[in-house]
Parts: sequence; C-alpha cells; structure tokens
Amino acid sequence: MTASARGLGAGRYTEAVIEPASDSSVHQLRTADGAQVAGVLRVPRGATVVATLMHPRQDVTFHALVPLLLRAGVAVWTQGSRSPNNDLNLIHEQTLLDFAAGQEFLRTRGFDAVVPIGHSGGGTLAAFYIEQAGRAPDQRLSAAPSGRPVDLGAAVMPMPDGFIALAPHPGQGALLQRVIDPSVADERDPLSRTQELDPFDAGNGFRDAPAVSAYAEDFIATYRVAQRERIQRIDAHARALVAQRRESNVRFKKSGDAADRRAALAPALITVHRTDADLRNVDLSLDPNKRPYGSLFGRRPDLTNAGLIGFGRLSTAEAWMSTWSATTTNADFLRCSAHLSLPTLLLEFTGDQASFPADIAAFAAAMPAEDLTVDAVDGTHFGDRLGADGPTGNEVACERIVEWILERY
Repeated sequence: MTASARGLGAGRYTEAVIEPASDSSVHQLRTADGAQVAGVLRVPRGATVVATLMHPRQDVTFHALVPLLLRAGVAVWTQGSRSPNNDLNLIHEQTLLDFAAGQEFLRTRGFDAVVPIGHSGGGTLAAFYIEQAGRAPDQRLSAAPSGRPVDLGAAVMPMPDGFIALAPHPGQGALLQRVIDPSVADERDPLSRTQELDPFDAGNGFRDAPAVSAYAEDFIATYRVAQRERIQRIDAHARALVAQRRESNVRFKKSGDAADRRAALAPALITVHRTDADLRNVDLSLDPNKRPYGSLFGRRPDLTNAGLIGFGRLSTAEAWMSTWSATTTNADFLRCSAHLSLPTLLLEFTGDQASFPADIAAFAAAMPAEDLTVDAVDGTHFGDRLGADGPTGNEVACERIVEWILERY
C-alpha cells in the first residue's frame, strides 16, 4: 500500500502478540465509594511478582506488554476504571479509588511484590495514587477540583513496592495545553481560525508533509501563551457551568421542585475543537529526539487536528477541571514526582511524540527516590519500532523492566 493510500492514523497501534499460557481469572471489585471495577489477573507458573497496568481512560486488558511480561515469568494485573473507554465524566480523584481497589485485592493474593507499570497517562495516574497513598488519611484529598466530594481518606490505599513509569507524559491537563490549537476563534465553530496563530499556515512556518516545519522563536512563544489563554477561557466556562448546577441543587434542596432537580442533573458539557496541534509534531527541531513526523493520532496533524479524535474533545465541566485543565487538575506528573520515594524506574522511549527528553529530565530531578533508575530505549510512544526492522519498543522496554524487577524482588 502506498503512503498516500494509508489511513491518517496508520501506525498508531502496535502489533498484537500471542499471549502465552497462564492461570487467568476475571475479578469484579467494589471501590470504597461503592462503584464497581473489573480486572484480569494472569499468573504464569512460579510468578512471585505482579505488575499492574491501568490507564484512567483506556482498556489495557490487551496491552502489548502483557504477553511479554508473562513470558518473562511476571504476573500481570490489568484493570479498568469505573468507565473504561469513556472519559466523558473522568474524575481523576475517583479513579484513584478504582486504582486502590485493585491494589487492595492484589495484597490478598500472596505476591512478594506489587509493582505498577504506568504507561503514558497511566504513569500520571499511578504517580497521583502513590502521592496520595503516602499521605496520612486525614491529609488526603477530600474533593475534586470542582468541589465534588471524593473522600480519599476513607479508602484503604496500599502503597506499592515499586513504580515503573514508561513513557509518562506530564498528565492529561498539561498534555492538552501542549496540543490544543490556540487559533480557534470561536469555540462554537470547529473551523474558525485566527490566521496569525494558525500552526498549519505557511506564513507561520508550517510546511506541507513530508517536509518538516520550522517555526520562529517569536511565533513559538506567542503560540504557547495563546494556548494557555485558551485553556483559561475554557476554565472560566467550566467554573460557570459548575456554579450553575450547584445553584440549581441548592434551590432544589429548599424547594423540592422537580424542575430544580432536573436543572441540577442536566449535564454541563464542554466541547473542545482541534486538539492535535503540538508544534513539536511537525517541527522536529523542537525538543529533539528520534521521533517520526506526526502526532499520537496520525501522520498528518494538519488534518487530524480538524477531526474527531483528540484529547479532551468532550467532557463534563467537572471532568474538565479534574482531568483536562492544566490550571486545576491534581493529576500532574511533575507535581506528583516530588512525592515518589519508593524504588522507581523511569523509562523513556527515544522516539516519543508526547513525552520528550526535557520532560524525563524534569521528572527525574524532582523525584526523591534513593533507588531511582532513569533509562531510555528505542521506540515510539506506544512502543512501536522506530525503523522497519528489529525489536519493537515494547519488547526492548520489557527486557529492561524485567531486569529491573528481578534485581529487586
């Protein structure tokens, strides 16, 4: 198939690997606040260490690392949140309760060590969990940024024995601020455009693929300020929506009127257009590494930016504040890094399109762990190979992960 005939998202997903035999079981768990989550436990013969995989937004049951870890003799727990593959109302603080249910369950299974592997956004989720689990219960968060009660202090939150962060990006909110298109002139119009901020305008330094773009320093600085300002405008809208629902709920408690109750329950949804516009995906001189041209969502960001796929495209106002706003979210990898004192492997993919060398350096500098290993292996963000031949990034990463685990447990 010619390059022009390939789909825009070609190469996004890694190859499926046949899973070796293991003792597999499916478990439904109850969280501290009464929600239900499910996970799959796979235990190869003789396994004494279990690696856990969880992502706040995605189903990781068939993550590419699963068969590789099993072949190496490591048990694997893959878990979903309370609403896998549906992040419309993703409240990160609630997802910590989901994470905790899995960690508590695994402590009953007799493993010598429980080690979360946080890949991509799963890295921030695990780091956020570890940060909160390390606090005294009365010092943990009791509410999401919107004010919704989420009592982490009432939950059992077992501390893992170690932590492996694989290609961790800086968190959903920080990542969205990097990729959001600040040239959107009207939040109601997906095609509205302010030309002087358009990342895909030739006058601003863009070059049609496969040519690499070249943006001037002044444009980059202006662009990044405008990205923050767009986030802040959406923040203001989210706060107003949350306040409206809260006021309706207060009225209902006083009146008992069904109309007020309906107003309090009505979803306050935020649609965010064009969120595949990180300049680094088309100008490879910015934060350079071995990454290929293109974004996490496809080889033509100038096209996929206008499409359906992208971060934070549709969410409730509460989910925006908890997950997608760099201004208000608690799920920030750099912030949480300062609390990661347990044995940690920070593993970079050299061709990553979302987590860059400067990110890894900043994370490592912030981590207080005495047992901290920082390493890099060739691969793209999702663990594909960089070239046409050789092992995949996931295969090389798994070798390094297993080596690190066996050295300690």
